[in-house]
Amino acid sequence: MKRRPTQTDVARLAGVSRATVSYVVNGIDASQVSSATRQRVLQAVDALGYQPDALAQSLRSGWTNTIGLLIPDMDNPHYWHIAKGVEHVAQAEQYDLLLISSSLDVDREMHSIRALSRRRIDGLILIVSYFEEVRAEIQQSHQHRPVVLLNTFIEGFDYVQIQSDVGVHDLMTHLLGLGHRRIGFVYGVANPQIGRNRLMLYEQALQQAGLRVDDRLIATCGTTVEDGYRTTQRILEAEPRPTALVVINDLLAMGALRAAADRGLRVPEDLSIASFDDINLARYTLPRLTTVAVDSTALGQTAARLLFQRLRDPNRAPQHQTIASRLIVRASTGPVPDSDGLR
Repeated sequence: MKRRPTQTDVARLAGVSRATVSYVVNGIDASQVSSATRQRVLQAVDALGYQPDALAQSLRSGWTNTIGLLIPDMDNPHYWHIAKGVEHVAQAEQYDLLLISSSLDVDREMHSIRALSRRRIDGLILIVSYFEEVRAEIQQSHQHRPVVLLNTFIEGFDYVQIQSDVGVHDLMTHLLGLGHRRIGFVYGVANPQIGRNRLMLYEQALQQAGLRVDDRLIATCGTTVEDGYRTTQRILEAEPRPTALVVINDLLAMGALRAAADRGLRVPEDLSIASFDDINLARYTLPRLTTVAVDSTALGQTAARLLFQRLRDPNRAPQHQTIASRLIVRASTGPVPDSDGLR
């Protein structure tokens, strides 16, 4: 294996001292080095392919030019869009991104926060699923570096949240306006507290329409497409069956679409299906999904900007940002079937 070039090698090729090379490559005390000498050092750096040691630089400066991001689930494209937004801002700031997934497991989530906290990184963005269980770990980490939270509130922290109220209200108004009265809810979450606001708003919308909340039409399940498929199969066995389903996210809605097809139900002629997030695949399902859209990339960008603003100004007051949601009506929702309409 070829030996990695050192500052001593650069100094020898450029005909200068090692200290001079250090001044140039680390940007220290530039007044000590003439323009001609600096040019010779940079030419030697190019010729040898020398790269400064990142760890040594971070120890000298106190900065690592790295931030960490914790996401709950590698399989859900919603979180990848968030990561993309964070990475976009990090690259613009000339920072690297360290990404960890908790795999929707409470022990893994706690371990991941601890692991990130032990690393030499300048700040953290955390999306947690088990808030109460890991609250102490988050607060401990915050003592040593800036932390931005997504959809989780702790006093004194910067955080970004999704404004879901309007989107859920518009979705339920849409389905009720189409004549649906038996509307099921597929609640696929790792922790019952996740997405609780969406379930509560669904129940409120039914009650405000003078309808009873039927617990048989609310099905809690896991977080995979297969979970969405099996749970939809089960909920469609209710008599009378629902004429519309609200699914907690687009990923599970894909399982719901398949379950309906396997039962011989047409979407939306026999069953309307709607969901949340508007991941890219929602535009390519058959039929295309009606969904409450959240700009996940903007969510990540907003969180990252808050983090870098905090890094530049550690003493400013905690900042709170909101990302709006909006209903996008596509082909997966339609009027209630005639036999189930109001007479």
